[in-house]
Amino acid sequence: MSAVEKINARAVEALLHDHKAVLIDVRTPGEILGGEIPESVIMPFDLVSAKRLEPIVDTNKKIVFVCHSGNRAGQAADAVSGLLPDVAVLDGGVAAWKQAGLPMTEGRDVIPIERQVQITVGSLLILTVLLTYFVSTAFLIFPGLFGAGLVYAGWSGSCGMARVLLMMPWNQHPLCTSGTCGKSAKHS
Repeated sequence: MSAVEKINARAVEALLHDHKAVLIDVRTPGEILGGEIPESVIMPFDLVSAKRLEPIVDTNKKIVFVCHSGNRAGQAADAVSGLLPDVAVLDGGVAAWKQAGLPMTEGRDVIPIERQVQITVGSLLILTVLLTYFVSTAFLIFPGLFGAGLVYAGWSGSCGMARVLLMMPWNQHPLCTSGTCGKSAKHS
């Protein structure tokens, strides 16, 4: 991080309480399912841009970025610090917020979708090896299909297996529990 201000959890809570800041949560949807800081605005790290933030933040408020530990939040703050006024980072992230005993909307601990894909593909590869060894070499087509799927997912940014896994019951929870998703922070 460059010269972006780091603010401790208690100071951020005071700013939020006094309506002097807006909190931008840059964690992944899977992380947010595990819990979030009430009234935070959810904008995953790879979507953060000054253009996307302008309509949802009040220029009279400090923009405070948060992630799990502060690293991605720092990168996000650095990316927009020259374009938006008064940008800061919650020092220590959600982990520091929890450690300070501040309010959290608790969710369920869900394995992030990226890891679910890795577990599924790994399990299917092991199964395919066993089927190939014990049943028929015809099952060798499946590792090729899995590899092609992974190459396509990496190239296109779209993973069919992740889409299927997102429909599984353990992943069926609202991504925004505080009710501030898609709402403008200017009107809060």
